[in-house]
Parts: sequence; C-alpha cells; structure tokens
Amino acid sequence: MNEHLHEATIAGLQEAMRRGDLTSQQITHDYIAAIHALDWDGPELRSVIEINPDAEAIAAELDRERAAGHVRGQLHGIPILLKDNIDTDDKQQTTAGSLALLGSRPAQDATVAARLREAGAVILGKANLSEWANFRSTKSSSGWSARGGQCRNPYVLTHSPCGSSSGSGASIAANLAVAALGTETDGSIVCPSGRCGIVGLKPTVGLTSRAGVVPISHSQDTVGPMTRTVADAAAVLGVLVGVDPRDAARAKASSWPIIWHTSMPTACRRAHRHRAHRLLRYTPRDRRRDRGDHRGAAQCRGRCRRSGGRTLRGQQRGRRRGVRGAAL
Repeated sequence: MNEHLHEATIAGLQEAMRRGDLTSQQITHDYIAAIHALDWDGPELRSVIEINPDAEAIAAELDRERAAGHVRGQLHGIPILLKDNIDTDDKQQTTAGSLALLGSRPAQDATVAARLREAGAVILGKANLSEWANFRSTKSSSGWSARGGQCRNPYVLTHSPCGSSSGSGASIAANLAVAALGTETDGSIVCPSGRCGIVGLKPTVGLTSRAGVVPISHSQDTVGPMTRTVADAAAVLGVLVGVDPRDAARAKASSWPIIWHTSMPTACRRAHRHRAHRLLRYTPRDRRRDRGDHRGAAQCRGRCRRSGGRTLRGQQRGRRRGVRGAAL
C-alpha cells in the first residue's frame, strides 16, 4: 500500500493536493489498487462489493476544477465508499447485498449521495453489508450478503466485523478509503465501528436524509459517517446535514436549531477553541447572518451568551421542556 494512504485523513489529503504532491485521480487510483490487493485478492476482506467504473474520470475532472482555482470544500476530490443500500444514479448497482435487486436501477441518487457529489467527493464504490441490512433472519451472519460474501474483520480475519455496515467499517480500518457512509437502525454503525477500531457517528433520526436508502424502520433508520478520526466524521456529517422534502423526518426538521460547532465560521470556532468540547446552539438565522466573513469573535461570543452557550446536555434538558432541537 502507498504510504500516503496509510491512516490518511481528509485534512492530510487536502493539504497534499493543495501543495501539488498528490492529485485526486492519483489518490483514487491508489485506493482502487489497494481494494484489489487486500479486498478482492490477498486476505480477501470482501468489504467492497464493487468499484465505481467512473471514479477515476470523476477524480480527474475534480482535479481540473482545482487547477482552475475552484475548490468546493473539505471533501473536494476525496474518495468515499457508500454502503450498498444507498442509491446512486450511475453505473453502480444498489442491491442491499441481495441478488434480488441485481440489475435494478434507482431513479435518482439518494439525497446523501447527491450531497457528497455536490461537495466534490468521489464516490469510490459500494461497501458490503449484512444482506438487507440484517433484516432477513434471526440467525443471519453479520457482514454476509449474497452479492459480497462474508466480510471479514481486518484485525482478526476469523472474527466478526459486526453489522450491518460491516463493509463500511472494515474498509476504513483497512485503509481502503478515507471515509464511508453507513446506515443504522439498531447498532449497525456503532457496532462495526467498535469492532474495527474506527469512528462511527449515528446521527439523530432526522438530522440526515434517508431518501433513496433501502428502508427498515421510518422511526429508527439514519445515515452517518464512518471514518478514522472525529474530525473526518465531522467533515462528512457537515455535508450530509440539510433539509430534504423527500424525507418526512428531515423536512420536519427544517425549523430545528442546528447544534453542531463545526457549522460555525472559522473565527467563531477560534473564539471557542478553549472549550471546543461544547456543542453550541447555532440556528439557521445565525448561519444566514454569517454568510461571508464573520464580523468578529466578540460578536460570536455575545450571541453564544444570549443563547445561553448551551452544551448538548443543556439542549436536551430544554427539549424535555418543549424546546425542539436536532442533537447529534
């Protein structure tokens, strides 16, 4: 494996591309080579069901955008895997790991996939999973699907990778991508993340859209990032969050305050770096007012004081008193 892929982070790859040491096309090519060497050959982790045949071409186009001075954001040119129950309107299949859906074609991208594309991410391929996200039997094997076979834990090949986002977890642990999306109904992000030693974030239902995701439960399903670092999880989550009329839970959340400190402008985050563990209340009205350059950290501090500078715990107490909010 190329050294620049070992334990790579989004920020590290962005800096390498900024300096001109790497290109998105080179990074994508090297990840594809790693998948062939470790996932389909070698130890055969079976964490990736398929590779996007257009991935390198997409990466090359994003390199041309960068060369022209247009960088869309933190995910520009970054290869990301999607669990195989997330729709993509491209040459890839979306089957939830089942042969029953092989050859079917979604009408459009899942909202989370569309948001990643808009942010400049390269959809690298589809990750293996417990077939139908493990909603098929009381005696199923975590990480097994008819399409992908048995996904393996990269640390101990004979141990369970847990599921159902098994491939998303195993691929990140094995450095086959810098980030992946998983889905969770009951433990399907947090369990494989724990077993594979990575960061998995299960958002509150309604924080990210489920439109275009093969469903299990409308009251529990959610989509979240699986990465090696908390900073990378934050970067991916920041792109996924947004109102979506295609998802009733996400459309209803349009009036909720966003409690996510990485949404704040740089100057605002700098003002709070000494207490960065606090998730401060930041509303859509604040976001609109802060378009462009921030007017100073003092203004930010004043606004946070007016909102009570609430921590996540404080906001949860407020919700019990009838204050609505979207929490991580």
